Amino acid sequence: MKVSYIALALLATPAAATDDLDLISPSEFEAFTSGSTLYFNRRGAPYGAEQYLGGRKVIWTFLDGTCQRGIWYAAQDEICFVYDGQAGAQCWYFFKTGDTKSARVVGDNPVNDLTVVGQDTQPLSCPGPGVGVSYTPAG
Repeated sequence: MKVSYIALALLATPAAATDDLDLISPSEFEAFTSGSTLYFNRRGAPYGAEQYLGGRKVIWTFLDGTCQRGIWYAAQDEICFVYDGQAGAQCWYFFKTGDTKSARVVGDNPVNDLTVVGQDTQPLSCPGPGVGVSYTPAG
């Protein structure tokens, strides 16, 4: 009986969950994102954008004008983000399917994957707390 429990445990490991994905390595991710802003869709609709600054710093927006600053770091095959005001990290698998790049929260259902639909070098528009106030994030 112990053998069957071990086999089940091995099947449930995160590595098994990513076997079918062409994962983007942390170094590939950094090269792809450095100095750019990525735009993401979820289920075919605009979802958010993230600006990648120097020193692995990021700014995320749900495209509602509100921005969150954070950082990213690599944890084996995962890319993890920690944002100001949030208690813990959120880790993702970034992967390729042909020419398309996508992201999946570790342990999440593939139906919730984010797809990269655009990339440019424009800073995000992040209005400040006052009406009409805007800033360009420092690199």
